Amino acid sequence: MLFVAMLIVTLFASTPAPAGAEVTRLNSVEQLGKALFFDTSLSDPPGQSCAACHAPAAGWTGESSAVNAGESVYRGARQERSGNRKPPSAAYATQSPVFHYDGKEGNFVGGNFWDGRATGWLLGNPAAEQAQGPFVNPVEHNLQDEKTVVHKVCSSGYAPLFRQVYGETICQNTIHAYNAIGQALAAFESSREVNAFTSKYDHYLQNPRKYPLTKQELRGLRLYEDEKKGKCAECHPHRPDSLGRPPLFTDFTYDNLGVPRNPANPWYTMPKELNPDGGNWIDTGLAGFLQTVPRFAQNAESNLGKHKVPTLRNVDKRPYPDFVKAYGHNGYFKSLKEIVHFYNVRDVLPRCETQHNAKPGTNCWPEPEVSRNINREELGKLGLTEDEEMAIVAFLKTLSDGWSPQTAGVKGGP
Repeated sequence: MLFVAMLIVTLFASTPAPAGAEVTRLNSVEQLGKALFFDTSLSDPPGQSCAACHAPAAGWTGESSAVNAGESVYRGARQERSGNRKPPSAAYATQSPVFHYDGKEGNFVGGNFWDGRATGWLLGNPAAEQAQGPFVNPVEHNLQDEKTVVHKVCSSGYAPLFRQVYGETICQNTIHAYNAIGQALAAFESSREVNAFTSKYDHYLQNPRKYPLTKQELRGLRLYEDEKKGKCAECHPHRPDSLGRPPLFTDFTYDNLGVPRNPANPWYTMPKELNPDGGNWIDTGLAGFLQTVPRFAQNAESNLGKHKVPTLRNVDKRPYPDFVKAYGHNGYFKSLKEIVHFYNVRDVLPRCETQHNAKPGTNCWPEPEVSRNINREELGKLGLTEDEEMAIVAFLKTLSDGWSPQTAGVKGGP
């Protein structure tokens, strides 16, 4: 036990926290999960960790401004390979319930990944199942199989901590060990280091007089929650729940927003063994997963093109002001202003395919990647002015963790 305690100190106490991460105390399983999360040896070739696509300083999503500004979809350990979607934020992902059908509302809820395929049906935790996926995915960490992952973990510098948390015999059973790896990663992702709840808006909710929003931010909040204006709260609830728990800014459902194809998506150019459809590939979203589940296959058509509603927490968190963040499941949008404008006038501007001098977002929008099942009730023709759009953007910027009233120079009331 003394050796394990010293190991923990060596691994974590003497190592600076990653840029953008909250500094907090972690228990043993969370510390193990953190070691796994930042371990660059868990890929083939070595060099890629979970943090490569889920960087704390970028709000636990893509770490490269250049990639976000271009392809938006990240390359794997083998740089000639890529996935097909923008990495979602790892922060608050552990709050997602087990994937299920809500008969009352008539929609699917929960799970992880953009298409919900990390259901939580096996481990009881969608985040734990999601955490297992990238290791053996040939376009991500590219390890041969679960046995290889377990061998690497059980040979690592933090292997004693792994055994201390899950038992001395854990490495003798590949299935149990691999499940433990997923659970440990989920434990870290559920910690206060990842789910900090320390945004300006969190402070405002605790004491509006002491930590007030600016006039523009407050106007944005009012527009955000207005059912006749921004309508944002319909899918991104922003008030504490009945138990007083802070809002998660997602209802964990699925929607087709009518997002255009991202022409820079490198998935279109992947070899046929990875992407048989080449440039004709269409992201079917939730429907693609539902087709693999016999009891839900009948629901696939009505969910074609739908993707998981992401949390808006940390939606503007970035390591420096000029850092580019991408938005949408495929990263088509390159700024909050652009995607808010899309929500506002998606159904107002004509299609770019019909315009001689097409300027997306200015005089047109491209065709949606999937034209069926588009949400036309809560977005597309909101009637917001440019000032109102910017007010909503200003409010969204208050959702970044790590806000400090001292560094912000707040002079609120008592």
